Order: sequence, then structure tokens, then C-alpha cells
Amino acid sequence: MYYPRTLDSCWMDASQQFPVLLLTGPRQVGKTTLLQHVCGPERNYVSLDDPALRALTMEDPGLFLQRFAPPVLIDEIQYAPQLLPHIKMAVDASQQAGSFWLTGSQQFQMMKGVSETLAGRVAIMHLLGFSGRERQRLELDVPPFLPTLQRAEERKASGSSTNLKRVYRQIWTGGFPALIAGPARNRDIFYSSYLQTYLQRDVRDLAQVGNEAAFLRFLKACAARTGQLLNRSDLARDADISVNTAKSWLSVLEASLQVYLLQPYHSNVTKRLVKRPKLYFLDTGLCAYLTEWSSPETLEAGAMSGAIFETHAVVEVLKSWWHRGQFPPIYYYRNRDGKEIDLLVSSDQRLYPLEVKKSATPNRNWSEAFAALRSLPEETGEGAVVCLCRDILPLSEKVVAFPIGLL
Repeated sequence: MYYPRTLDSCWMDASQQFPVLLLTGPRQVGKTTLLQHVCGPERNYVSLDDPALRALTMEDPGLFLQRFAPPVLIDEIQYAPQLLPHIKMAVDASQQAGSFWLTGSQQFQMMKGVSETLAGRVAIMHLLGFSGRERQRLELDVPPFLPTLQRAEERKASGSSTNLKRVYRQIWTGGFPALIAGPARNRDIFYSSYLQTYLQRDVRDLAQVGNEAAFLRFLKACAARTGQLLNRSDLARDADISVNTAKSWLSVLEASLQVYLLQPYHSNVTKRLVKRPKLYFLDTGLCAYLTEWSSPETLEAGAMSGAIFETHAVVEVLKSWWHRGQFPPIYYYRNRDGKEIDLLVSSDQRLYPLEVKKSATPNRNWSEAFAALRSLPEETGEGAVVCLCRDILPLSEKVVAFPIGLL
């Protein structure tokens, strides 16, 4: 059974405008399933997971493109970067929108080649696991998330209520389609297999990691720090590796879309770049598996309960943008006085603050840190607090509390 994805319509719109479309995302999040569902019967399909076809792209890329003529869907394009110049020549000759659909699970060399070779010809989109709305098969035609009353009401009209147990069941399970809509029934076996595939294929390809045990320790150390400020020295110490190796491996996790580094907001861009980002795992189920929480109940009652709840909220916000083909202008904020705001969404030269609280009883004090934004030159828009309350509730004139299920 196909679960509709928010990206479906955005992808088809882009296919009417660009000759090349690239869909990136971690393995097994449904990239190929989505594209095969929306493509017509006239589009050829080829997977570069096939060693013979991969060899053909190296020996004779021109012949490969003749054999699989556009319109074509090429899966795992990162295995054949040598195809990109030939794709460029083909689209320049035909000027036909939607000629090449590409997918890729890695971003290092692939994105470098795409940006250099196909600049101005390619639309790039990201896909993660199911969002909450996709998982529950709710209305997907809603705009990207902003912490405003209007957006909350729009989502409430087509949303669903939730509760503590249901939220932590979703967090513990994660968003991989195989666990929600597919054949996988044993979560632990699925994640164990996923890790082996990830370690043996992506990691070796991206960074030539020789010590898989050390990389796995590093991966677990990152999972234990989700929702926290990034400290590369601490990560290196816990994984028993050098700081330079930790930096390199963290880049691997970013490139394969396993983690997201949320940058700090500062009105001075130069100062923003030197401040520490916050680390978030992009799949909470994998994060919970790596940190060895055996059930949703133990996760909810454990030391990571608040951090992984925040991670879930931030990733849902990311998905609301990425799955509509847009890159989210989001940050966190922390000033010299220690006032911190979990999320800032920058839109139309306004800053919209968001706090995440694991509580069902809204408190007016939750939005006190929003006052720190008055010192910034940008205008402050409405704000919100995401929590476990059952309905949208006003906390002040410009701040509302709303259920996490509306993300």
C-alpha cells in the first residue's frame, strides 16, 4: 500500500520546469518508491546498484544514456558521477523539462559534481522518513510550518490529536517506511540490518573508515547527544578517536543525512559562523536504537526523554519544509545571558520563535525567553510553544501553545 508523500506534488511541479531533478535522502526512506509511483509508463528506470550497469557507465557513458534514453529515472546516481557531464550535454541539446530524474543516498562527491556540472539545470530536493502527517495519512497540502496561530489553525483543521504514549511510540519506532507501511515487523532487527548496510556501504564509500567498531562508538556518542550543543572534543574522547577524525566522521553523518546541525542565529553572519551548532539525529527511532532504549515507555521515563522529544519536534519542522521542496530558514538562539530559544524560523525578514516543552499543562513562563529577541534588529513575529496540550491555547497576545501532533 502506497502512503502519499508531501513531496509528490512538489516534485511533479518541478519536473515541469527543470530538465534534471535530484532527490537525496538516507537509504530506505522511500525515494525510489515515491518516484516510481508518480512517474508515467514512458519513463525508463535503471538502478546503479547493479554492478554491470555501473560498469557500463564507466566504460561507455554515452552508450548507457542511449540505452536508457530520457525520460529516465536513474537510481543511486552517486555511483556514476561520470554520467553527469553526459547528462548536461543531453539536456542542453534537448531543453526538455523532466528528462532526468535522479536519486542519491550520499551527498559528498555527488553534490559537488551536481553543483559544478548541472548548475542552473537541476532542482534538488530532500526526503526523510515519514512525517507525522504522512504516517497518519492526513491532508498533506498544508504550507511549511511557522509558529503562528494561523498556521496552527490550518493544521488543526486537517490534523489529529495525540497523547504522551502515542508520541513516544512514534519517536521510538522512527519514520522509516518499512517499519510503518512495509514488511518490517521487528524494529530491532530492522535497525541492526540498517546499521550494517550503512556501515558497510555508505561509510566505506564516503570516508574509507577502517575501524567500523570505532565509527559505531562515534555514532552512538552522537545519538546520545541529540538536541545538545555540539562539542567535537567530547565526541572524540568518548569514541576514542582524534578530534580531526571526529570532524571528518561528523561530515560523513551530515552527508548521508543521518544528523542535522542546527546553526545558531546571529544578526552578524560572521559571528554566526563561529558559534557552535546543535546536533540532531534525523531519525528518532535509529537514535533510540543506538542509545539502547528497549521500549517507548523506558525512553519516555529515561534521561533522554526531553532531548529526544525536542529532536522529534525539530525534525518534524524540517520535514514540513524539505518535503515541500524548500530549505528551511531555521536556527536556534542563545544570548550572552544564557537565554535560549529552541527554534527560530526566519521568514520575510521576521523571526518566529518556537519552544518545545514535554508537558501537557501550558505555562505563560515558557515564552519568557522570546523577549531576548527585542535586542535584535529584525522584527519579531508571532511565537509558539509546542507541547502535549490537547488544543491550541493562547499564552499571551502573540504566543500560543499547541499540540505537537499539529506539526
